[in-house]
Amino acid sequence: MPPVPPRLFRLVLLGAPGVGKGTQAELLCERLGTCHLSTGDIFRAAKCLAQDECSPALQDALGYMRRGDLVPDQTVLDLLRERTHCIRCRGGFLLDGFPRTVAQAEAFDRLLAASGLEAKTVLFDVDPKVLTERLTGRWTNPRTGRVYHEKFNPPKVAGIDDEDGGELIQRPDDKEETIKKRLAEYQEKTAPLIAFYEKKGNLVRVDALADIATVTNAIVSACPSLLHGAAA
Repeated sequence: MPPVPPRLFRLVLLGAPGVGKGTQAELLCERLGTCHLSTGDIFRAAKCLAQDECSPALQDALGYMRRGDLVPDQTVLDLLRERTHCIRCRGGFLLDGFPRTVAQAEAFDRLLAASGLEAKTVLFDVDPKVLTERLTGRWTNPRTGRVYHEKFNPPKVAGIDDEDGGELIQRPDDKEETIKKRLAEYQEKTAPLIAFYEKKGNLVRVDALADIATVTNAIVSACPSLLHGAAA
């Protein structure tokens, strides 16, 4: 699909682990010229930096991560403040991985308001049972990252990559016990965000089980109020 001119497109992507937020963020950024703000990507990239290359907020975050602790809300907000250029991106932004709690959402709203900005929230709606089936059926080529699914996209030979003959493995994150734990944590901490954003009147629901192109188009179509033409 050809790219469209840059637009002002500010979205918070909300949904359970493995629901497709990252995939949609990449497609939307390519199509709309937005900045992709992924807290997970920020943390993963930080692990590769030397200590003197990390900002104070990154150093603080890495300290918590190395101890196996959750990164506090304030530290994540400090990381986002350091990326004000992304929040003020000419084409807008897509935020993936934050907020995860109502307290984080309230703090992020204050951060946006201080910059005179607003964002819409897209909920990737999916039945947890169906999502569990999708995730636990995934098998990955550890060398290339290519992913298969034993039901929806099986390899020609079980356990073998069609393209390079490499062995497929099931990542720890895709094992049923891990998936159930992650979904339970999501329901406990993040699901209340749905009520928070519904009350604000800026929540858009999309069917996360639709095909990729349909989901992308649904997001764009549901957010006309954010498409104001080229940003300043």
